[in-house]
Amino acid sequence: MTQDHAQTYLTRPWLTHYEAGVPHEFHSSDRVMPDLLRENARDYGSRPAVSFLGASLNYTQLWQQVQALAAALQKSGVQPGDRVAIMLPNLPQFVVSFYGALLAGAVVVNTSPLYVADELAHQLQDSGASTLIILDSLLPRYLEVQGGVPVKRVFVARVEDALAFPKNLLYPIKQRLEKQHVKVPWSDHILPLRSVIASQKGAPQPVTLRPDDVALLQYTGGTTGLPKGAMLTHRNLIANAEQAWSWFSELKKGEEVGLGAIPYFHVYGMTASMNLNILGAGHTVLVPNPRDLKMVLSEIQRTKPSLFPAVPTLYNAINHYPDISKYDLSSIKACISGSAPLPLETARTFKEITRGANLVEGYGLTESSPITHVNPVSSEQREGSIGLPLPGVDAMVMDDDAQPVPLGETGELWVSGPMVMKGYWNRSEETAKVLRDYAGKTWLLTGDVARMDEAGYFYIVDRKKDLIIASGYNIYPREVEEVLFQHPAVLEAAVVGVPDEYRGESVHAVVVFREGQEASEKELIGYCREHLSPYKAPRSVEVRAELPKTAVGKVLRRQLREEVWTRRSG
Repeated sequence: MTQDHAQTYLTRPWLTHYEAGVPHEFHSSDRVMPDLLRENARDYGSRPAVSFLGASLNYTQLWQQVQALAAALQKSGVQPGDRVAIMLPNLPQFVVSFYGALLAGAVVVNTSPLYVADELAHQLQDSGASTLIILDSLLPRYLEVQGGVPVKRVFVARVEDALAFPKNLLYPIKQRLEKQHVKVPWSDHILPLRSVIASQKGAPQPVTLRPDDVALLQYTGGTTGLPKGAMLTHRNLIANAEQAWSWFSELKKGEEVGLGAIPYFHVYGMTASMNLNILGAGHTVLVPNPRDLKMVLSEIQRTKPSLFPAVPTLYNAINHYPDISKYDLSSIKACISGSAPLPLETARTFKEITRGANLVEGYGLTESSPITHVNPVSSEQREGSIGLPLPGVDAMVMDDDAQPVPLGETGELWVSGPMVMKGYWNRSEETAKVLRDYAGKTWLLTGDVARMDEAGYFYIVDRKKDLIIASGYNIYPREVEEVLFQHPAVLEAAVVGVPDEYRGESVHAVVVFREGQEASEKELIGYCREHLSPYKAPRSVEVRAELPKTAVGKVLRRQLREEVWTRRSG
């Protein structure tokens, strides 16, 4: 009987619901990431590659800068396999740094610009990054921890270096007036990125890159909340971009314009925007701050993008923008919504204001580069479904004994395909918990509870244990709790997500104070903000005499969450 259940999934019933033009068979290419830019420079050299607030680089210019940075990294001592951390928002320098590090043979470590010093130190130490490419305004965070991390060289990027005249002259003045200017302590190991690139002559030394070499360490909490680096290979990254491209069968290579508004340091933005656009020789319009809705909408109206991947929070904010009727969004034809569940009303409203853009919900996770499922673009999108597995993706729903469940029943979602990570960096035990061999394939155990219907559409019934998703960002309660535990007044702490009309969820902390100690809500929130990125800090704090626990003393987080949700909804 179990074998019959396995066949239910392995025969891929979802293929019959693929739209015309979407391939049923998928074979990943044997290219490595720098090949994408090399080919585009050869075939689409004069086509715009990236634009930033009016300034633009074509594919020839972008490839030249990537080569120059690769050569500079090699000359500075970067060896194949060394880790290069990139801590930048969506700037042209991010694209140059990402592909330049890979061309030099290095492994990229995507680092969030939202990280505070403690978070940055952990990631640099864990990855062993010897090089850091960072925005000048973020440099003080590195300087706080520089004595305790393995970084040997720092290249500093500046926003004005990516701007056209006269904005490049006006921006530093604006920074000084707003008292946001950072004086960089230049030295023989803290160098300006622009000058380093401009001073290079000739191509970098050739490095042998293989498709299954690690290209990226993308940090995630997984199901435990302890940050660890998912090792994503060149094959993983290219395959997932190819899979996503094949889903949108009407896209034409060398003709699309994509809006880069979701952060590239996040795996979703990196794949669904940066790599997808480059794979298709597209023109990427970078938006450094997606919270600036006027900038987002102005760039859409000015550049007419056809591709606009984002998160539900951003689509929803656009839907409710007071002056939305003044903007023409009709150029948008393909949108993947990821990182959080997509409300149906958000999709309907967005289609109305764009006059026809199909906003489809997808699903993925860091360990799968990240996209595994997407709803059909123009055909049937089933309510509450994450859609169908992408070409080349196998998916099964398994019980606690690692056996497939009957059609329609719930269990853990397993996925397999060329986009699944190699493992966690220096975490063999953690890797063994989430990668499993079955039916001749390697499967990734997502930790999410799902079911599949008779047509092959998948539904997430329950999310990863305890995960909070706020504005598309994954927040792992344990990380926030560890900070609260450090506060002298806190004896116990538990963190749960609560409904938030704008963000989807926000962080709510429940604390028990030490005897004779107390602290205000404002103080505890401020304390968390000192040690965590702002989006991870609690928005509300509740004080209790005790936390609900099991007989062995484990906090019943799910019960706590239900209590809080019931109280708030009531």
